[in-house]
Amino acid sequence: MKFCSNCGAGVARRVPPGDSMPRDVCDACGSIHYVNPKLVLGAIPEWDGRLLLCRRAIEPRYGYWTLPAGFMENGETAAEGALRETLEEAGARVELLAAFSMISVPYVNQVHVFYRARLLDLEFKPGIESLEVALFEEAMVPWKDIAFRTVGLTLKHWFADRARGAFGFHAEDVK
Repeated sequence: MKFCSNCGAGVARRVPPGDSMPRDVCDACGSIHYVNPKLVLGAIPEWDGRLLLCRRAIEPRYGYWTLPAGFMENGETAAEGALRETLEEAGARVELLAAFSMISVPYVNQVHVFYRARLLDLEFKPGIESLEVALFEEAMVPWKDIAFRTVGLTLKHWFADRARGAFGFHAEDVK
């Protein structure tokens, strides 16, 4: 950031009084500009033991497979974001169940949260950000073509929990 979004004056990077982290601070109006991690929200849509994946039509990772997910918007809850992204990317209507995984990705300043979800019907279709969408049994998941580590970890946890007969909550960090 070079200029204050409140008054237009130049900003300086420093630790403001009472803080412990460097921030962009405006000396003209005193505004402190916080830049915090972004939330990526998604669903793990399931139908008869198969999971719905989307093949990406955008970068990063064009052509690779992922769960339907995307950035949280202002004014929505985490659950609303997961529902919206599932509808936008996979054209799928789901019932959200419990939050399933939360994976911190500090090198890109993101936190990814995935909910277990039940497909309400089989009327799904690719959205504008997807080349195709399909249901996969565990043996057919294109593991080498999964777009993001967080999605791969979430899928592995889901299949392991299903095999155990109980779903838990998984929190971890990807560095």
